[in-house]
Amino acid sequence: MSDHLHLNLFTMASVEHVSPGSWTYPGDRSPEYTDREYWTEVARTAERGGFDAVFFADVRGIYDVYGDDRETAVEKAVQTPASDPQLVVPAMAEVTDDLGFAVTRSTTYTHPYQLAREFSTLDHLTDGRVALNVVTSYLQSAAENLGLDERMDKETRYDRADEFLDVCYELWEESWDDDAVEIDREAGRYTDPEKVSAIDHEGEHFSVPGPHGCEPSPQRTPVIYQAGSSDRGREFAAANAEGVFASQPTEEGVREYMTDVKSRAADHGRDPESLNFFIGVVPIVGETEAAAEAKHEAYKAHVDVEATLALLSGFLDMDLSELDPDQKVEHIETDAIQGTMNAFTKAQPDREWTVREVAEFCGLGTTSPKIVGTPEQVVDELEYWHEEVGVHGFNVKEVVRPDSLTDFVDLVVPELRERGLVPDPDDAGDAPRGDGTLRERLLGPGQSGLREDHPAKQ
Repeated sequence: MSDHLHLNLFTMASVEHVSPGSWTYPGDRSPEYTDREYWTEVARTAERGGFDAVFFADVRGIYDVYGDDRETAVEKAVQTPASDPQLVVPAMAEVTDDLGFAVTRSTTYTHPYQLAREFSTLDHLTDGRVALNVVTSYLQSAAENLGLDERMDKETRYDRADEFLDVCYELWEESWDDDAVEIDREAGRYTDPEKVSAIDHEGEHFSVPGPHGCEPSPQRTPVIYQAGSSDRGREFAAANAEGVFASQPTEEGVREYMTDVKSRAADHGRDPESLNFFIGVVPIVGETEAAAEAKHEAYKAHVDVEATLALLSGFLDMDLSELDPDQKVEHIETDAIQGTMNAFTKAQPDREWTVREVAEFCGLGTTSPKIVGTPEQVVDELEYWHEEVGVHGFNVKEVVRPDSLTDFVDLVVPELRERGLVPDPDDAGDAPRGDGTLRERLLGPGQSGLREDHPAKQ
């Protein structure tokens, strides 16, 4: 591969994201997640580092599986409390020109007409810099707080998600013609009604007559991200995703996942090479190898094992407090995050993980590989994943905030630019990634809208 690699900052509008306990590290500013200024500083830093987007994770509900109550999650700030990331985006967009924003939203407990309107609005306000990370909700507490007796089973959630996106695609892609808006002051006609159509969707889960309430935005449909790992999740990603988050912790697992999803994408009539695959990484970098190792040890000292187990219990849909720390984790088909379960039971078939080992491994960045070393060593590893394994980019996970991002931008990005892996804004010879929209940054100039082979365009 010779193209530039892509970078997302993988974060969450909460005290903690995926490194439980790191908020106790001296100087960590995670409690500032409620402050507008914190996020505008993050946005400026990410754009300075050539990041394509800030990728916001999100969750509905509280991680109350561990110990069968919510006490640990609340006390330890296990992704609780958390703000709505979608509302942070306009402030970050205001202080940046090129940075994109991927927002996680669930198809399980919202309505497609409402979501379509919200993302069209965001796409307008950011000049086409918005992506939608599509997930289905898995926590029982989320279902109860939103008026249901119990959560939907996985098959029902994905059935609903399939139809949910169908409705959104109809609203975004079909309801308004490109030239529907005329703004003819003399005639007193803002929009040509002949060029605005109802969608008349009647399905199992939704009845939406339409038309869409928003005029077409720069991208029409936001860039679609997805990270499905179960069989049904992979099929969903293959049909819809333009950016795919491969959460497997091993090279073998990533290669198998990419090959499988590409094959499924081809079955949907898509060019499999048009999908961009991202893996999560946890870079811990120092100016010397010794400095990086010392930083790694200091970070590990602040890992909260109990908080990590509470987070993983929600991910795995099993109460890890009931297991002996030295008990082996056995594979189950889970109604929560199958990818986390697969990471410890399928990705490395010749290894058996104990509960204790899983907690220790996941304390910094959950299942993603940690890369500890000098800028050159970190880039060596990133370059290998990009050039040899074939991933298109990385979701960079934080440990300490915002120091992890600042270290990466100040130490790693210059080396990435030196090797031509990330465009250098000061190098006139560097071809631009694309003018304007987030989709153009990922797919190239002129590709503001969905590719013609995407199922939504058929």
